[in-house]
Amino acid sequence: MNDMLNRQKKFDGDPEEITVGFFVTCIVDLLRPSVGFASIRLIEDAGCSVSVPQAQACCGQPAYNTGDKVSSMVIARQVISVFEQFDYVVIPSGSCAGMIREHYPRLFTSDLVWLERARRLSEKTYELTEFLVDVMEMDDVHSTQTEICTYHDSCSGFRELGVQRQPRQLLSTIKGLEIKEMKEATECCGFGGLYCVKYPEISTHIVANKVENIVDTKADILLGGDLGCLMNIAGYMRRRGTMMRVFHVAEVLAAMTDKPGICDKEQTQDV
Repeated sequence: MNDMLNRQKKFDGDPEEITVGFFVTCIVDLLRPSVGFASIRLIEDAGCSVSVPQAQACCGQPAYNTGDKVSSMVIARQVISVFEQFDYVVIPSGSCAGMIREHYPRLFTSDLVWLERARRLSEKTYELTEFLVDVMEMDDVHSTQTEICTYHDSCSGFRELGVQRQPRQLLSTIKGLEIKEMKEATECCGFGGLYCVKYPEISTHIVANKVENIVDTKADILLGGDLGCLMNIAGYMRRRGTMMRVFHVAEVLAAMTDKPGICDKEQTQDV
């Protein structure tokens, strides 16, 4: 609780001097780069200087989740070395942000030097909407969109980082946008990284329940903060013939919804 309260304090220095290292994530980089561009636009609009280090790589979560601690530590050291120079690290994914913030320090309990470096990086790592609201105190995205949306809370963002209020607070500033909550908005979508590969039947059952709750809202668009979850949900929607556009929350906040939604057939032309 004390850590959460400390994280909600606004940056004390000159806003023009705030440097942000933007962690793109593998899925955004390879499958939906528009999420990265939208995120950077929002961070810059908040008054920060944004850098996207070319040397960044995966956060290491796949290796960590399979129990490969050695590979996880190698990856974590590389990420720490690249990003520790910035005032903040901002990530458009609760999953990757959770890996760096919650799990990196656990990797180095027997290495005090790297443990301290991991802790320092952990303390300044934020999910995108969390950073915009809790650190930069953004109170308006100055956008208009006349539609009804519903929001899926990812497991990592909600349970590991406590992200739930922040995206809705920002969305509420969009003129004309109505937020209609689905039932069980915080329940898992069935993706779970490697979980959907190891247990496809269970995963499909979970996402089927999620989609039923989404459809019941009669919303025009589905939003969320984790691209993995959104691709899983959107993929199931397309297979069952559900016609609803799906976007990462950053794309809507940055008014970048003029292109096809996630898993729309036309999207492959832009990737």
